Amino acid sequence: MLVSDLIMTLARQGFSSYSLTREVEFGAMTDGTPTRAQRFAAIVVPAAERAGYTGHGKGARFARDTGMTESSVTRLWQGTALPDARFYSAIAEATDLDLGTLLVEGGILSPESLQSLSETDRSQVGSSLTPEQAADRLGINDSVGRELFYATIERLKRLEDEGASDHNADRGGTAAQM
Repeated sequence: MLVSDLIMTLARQGFSSYSLTREVEFGAMTDGTPTRAQRFAAIVVPAAERAGYTGHGKGARFARDTGMTESSVTRLWQGTALPDARFYSAIAEATDLDLGTLLVEGGILSPESLQSLSETDRSQVGSSLTPEQAADRLGINDSVGRELFYATIERLKRLEDEGASDHNADRGGTAAQM
């Protein structure tokens, strides 16, 4: 596959931040279809750079902020390995990327499962649907994928609780300042 063909293909798939620099770093991409690790890096690395992970020590800062080891960050950025699934949420937070995109590109969720999640009957929100039932309905059968799914739900619940607490604290603080 020619470099220009690959860039056009990735652009059609929504990889607008894909660059020729990535192509040079991932020379194997010109020999065929990019690997999952290469596609993942093509999304994460530019987003990390936009988020300020540049210059000397960028890998160490990214490792610290995501909980990954520096060697894992290096392999991720080189497109030679995918990170462990437990780090996807932290990567999404550090790079301001959509967690669903990372889950699909990392092979944790299929695009159909992600779409199904997006289209899940809204009447189920607030119901007694358990995370296990939701994972079953979405077809998440891989044990690592299920654990990541559960952890993501718990993290979202904590963030929601913290947001409500912050909101209430802000109101009190504003009233006290008046």
